[in-house]
Amino acid sequence: MRLALYQPDIPQNTGTILRLSACVGVAVDLIGPAGFDISDRSFRRAGLDYLDHVALTRHESFAAFDARLAESTPPPRLVLLTTHASESHLGFAFRDTDVLLLGRESAGVPEAVHKRADARIRIPMREGLRSLNIAVAAAMVLGEALRQTGGFPA
Repeated sequence: MRLALYQPDIPQNTGTILRLSACVGVAVDLIGPAGFDISDRSFRRAGLDYLDHVALTRHESFAAFDARLAESTPPPRLVLLTTHASESHLGFAFRDTDVLLLGRESAGVPEAVHKRADARIRIPMREGLRSLNIAVAAAMVLGEALRQTGGFPA
């Protein structure tokens, strides 16, 4: 199981997601360009001293990230978290090899990335509300995925 962040814009959210990933032992792919410098003080503060405990791979672009996925045998499923999906994360059957992709806080992902995703899932929410904070969404979906696959650390 991995998390992938598509061109994140908010350093505090990225730092929080990396801290989450360190705590549960899940690797992270950071797909650039990011909307901030990775050495940003807000990013470092949000991640605290956990950043040294997360397996982080940086990719210059989505094309570079996707090429890296294709090198795996078999290639993992790319599961996009999006408010535009019809399938709930609660009814989705996760695999321990899935890559959970989160879009930009400001704009999500472009249509080409939507089309590339092997699956698209959403978190059920009350009518009329736009979305959850990306770090909260990552925690909710990753928690369910790890519960299903038995991937939580002992």
